[in-house]
Amino acid sequence: MSADLDAESLLRRTGERVTPARRRILALLLASPTALSQQELLHALVDGPAIDRVTVYRVLEWLSEKGLAHKIAGEDRIWRFNAASHRIHQHAHFQCQRCQRIYCLEHIQVDWQPQLPDGFRLHHADITLKGDCPSCSR
Repeated sequence: MSADLDAESLLRRTGERVTPARRRILALLLASPTALSQQELLHALVDGPAIDRVTVYRVLEWLSEKGLAHKIAGEDRIWRFNAASHRIHQHAHFQCQRCQRIYCLEHIQVDWQPQLPDGFRLHHADITLKGDCPSCSR
C-alpha cells in the first residue's frame, strides 16, 4: 500500500476531517526513512497545491496529539517529526553527528522505568544514540 493510502486510512481512524494538508504531510512522514523538520517538509511540499508554514506547523502538532507522529528534539534545537507506527512511542533514536538526520530505531525497544522520587510521574523518556549514519560513515 502506498504512503498516500496509508495516510488516508490512518487519518480516517481518528474520526476527524481528512484534509489534503494532513494527508500529504502524513504521507511524507510515512515515506521518509528519517524524521523530518518543518523546513524539510515545506521543501518536500513544493510539488502540488501550496501549504504554508503555519499550516504545516499546525498539522504536525495535530498529528502528534493524535499519536500519528512523534516529535524528536535534535541537538540543534530543531524539532523533527516521524510517523508513529504505534500509539506508545517507546523506541530509541539515532542522530547523525555529521548530517543531523534523526532515525527511529523501531527494532530497539525501550523497556525502562526509572525509579522516580515520590510525587513525580513520568510521561515520556527519550533515548538518543549519537554517531555517524551509513551515508556519512562512507
